[in-house]
Amino acid sequence: MSTDFSNLFSVAGKTALVTGGSRGIGEMIAAGFLAGGAKVYISSRKADVCDATAARLAQEYGGECISLPADLSTVAGCTTLADALVEREGKLDILVNNAGASWGAPIDEFPEQGWDKVMDTNVKGVFFLTQKLLPLLRAAGDAEDPARVINIGSIDGLQSSIFDVFSYGASKAAVHHLTRFLAAHLTKEHINCNAIAPGPYPTWMLSTGVGYGGETEGVDWGAVGEANPRGRVGTPEDIAGLAIFLCSRAGAYVVGEVITSDGGTFNAR
Repeated sequence: MSTDFSNLFSVAGKTALVTGGSRGIGEMIAAGFLAGGAKVYISSRKADVCDATAARLAQEYGGECISLPADLSTVAGCTTLADALVEREGKLDILVNNAGASWGAPIDEFPEQGWDKVMDTNVKGVFFLTQKLLPLLRAAGDAEDPARVINIGSIDGLQSSIFDVFSYGASKAAVHHLTRFLAAHLTKEHINCNAIAPGPYPTWMLSTGVGYGGETEGVDWGAVGEANPRGRVGTPEDIAGLAIFLCSRAGAYVVGEVITSDGGTFNAR
């Protein structure tokens, strides 16, 4: 009996929600899903930015990209987003929990606000949005093609950062372990949970850290990439390709893993 490998990496026809999808890694993943034939919802806190990104991605890659703005740092915001999706869909094949925040300050001055904001968005939001969307995920998954949850962690959750981002590193370590907990509870319900731990990508967050003021275009990312073993920062193809793998037939047997996408940064330290 021969095996059909023709659609091994396909996400065509799937429905996905990518939080934090209006820019950065979330936008890159959303673009990859759209290009692969998926219907994509994106969410971010700022409605005007989310709407504009959804329209631009739909025009550039075709297909449907729908904006559902929400503040995922609160349980109420998670519930609002889940309810909005339930009104539109009967199932959800893919959930990418990418929305995140960071805060930098010296250890002696690090504020409670910087701790709570990051933990609420990066950890609490991931758990409660996943919880609220379980009915749609359960409706989508079966033994052959489970629903997928991808939590976006960070290599800062695997090693200490050069930046003073104490709550960020702790939150991403929590995301990695939360992913394992979710996998232990949900795999038998045909919902696969994995995490991606990105390294340096040309995002607003990294731009603020390296002194580019949040700019991602027209800045010297080559200089940032020089310290990376691959000699560059990540590209949309790098992160979208990994997400597509995890959400396609090719990744259906991968469960509870934290996969780095960092050009070798973590292993080089």
